[in-house]
Amino acid sequence: MKTMIDFPTARTFAIPMATRFRGIDVREGMLIEGPAGWGEFSAFAEYDDRESASWLTAAIEACTVGWPDPVRGRVPINATVPVVEPERAHEIAATSGCRTVKVKVAEGPLAADIERLAAVRDALGPSGAVRCDANGAWDVDTAATVIPALDRAAGGLEYVEQPCPTIDELAAVRRRVDVRIAADESIRRASDPLRVAVAEAADIAVIKCTPLGGVRRALRVAEACGLPCVVSSALETSVGLAAGLALAGALPELDFACGLGTLSLLTSDVVGEARSLRPVDGYLPVAPVPPTPDPELLDRYAIADPARAAWWHDRLARLVEQGRILD
Repeated sequence: MKTMIDFPTARTFAIPMATRFRGIDVREGMLIEGPAGWGEFSAFAEYDDRESASWLTAAIEACTVGWPDPVRGRVPINATVPVVEPERAHEIAATSGCRTVKVKVAEGPLAADIERLAAVRDALGPSGAVRCDANGAWDVDTAATVIPALDRAAGGLEYVEQPCPTIDELAAVRRRVDVRIAADESIRRASDPLRVAVAEAADIAVIKCTPLGGVRRALRVAEACGLPCVVSSALETSVGLAAGLALAGALPELDFACGLGTLSLLTSDVVGEARSLRPVDGYLPVAPVPPTPDPELLDRYAIADPARAAWWHDRLARLVEQGRILD
């Protein structure tokens, strides 16, 4: 599989964030072209080679062998509200076209989270679905205290994503609150995602295609979890998001809106506007192949700092030389 790709021709990108998110202001990565199209390798900079290998495997799958056939042609999408003021949260939810909104919490005072959730509920009205994501920020006692307050502020939460870091903590919180619990990091950052025992710790599995090594590997993880799944992005461009949509399109069942509408968190894309994966009326189409990057955008958003660009090329070369591409 490696010999089918000219890795040195991979293109770097650096796209500014619309709002600081996940502690970063610029989203960096690489785009790799192969016989089946393009793949995105954008493992976060702090990830080691072991964890980054899954991201590269997903990129190789996309650009060499493509994805399984879908069972649905479009996927319902949730909007994402970062840690912003209530007025901005209201605006994002009201203009997104989505009937489900995920709200980031636990990065500031509880009062601010409550106001943000209340603003989103006001924007959606009583029929919309509101979920929140704490990224493992709380301990068990804090989560058990905070979640009911957030549930009231949101007029009912669909679920809380990763309230605590570990599986055991998630299980303890689940026993103490009435809101559904979703597992994210506990699955995708596990040493073996196929063997993470989440069934007693969570009601929902959040599955991210790229960190799990591509569509086929993620489908195996979803089956092993034995839980309803939500497919979410890892803050990719349209090239990477297409793989997440392929995963959502191939799941046997899809009961919840998916977190694949995250291009709104970036100021631009590597794909032209006509093919950029931005939700329309709360949905995104499942495409058979990744969209092709626009050459002008590739040039515009190429990493300008030679040392930083070399860091990405060295990282890619090291993973390939070490045989880090997964089976």
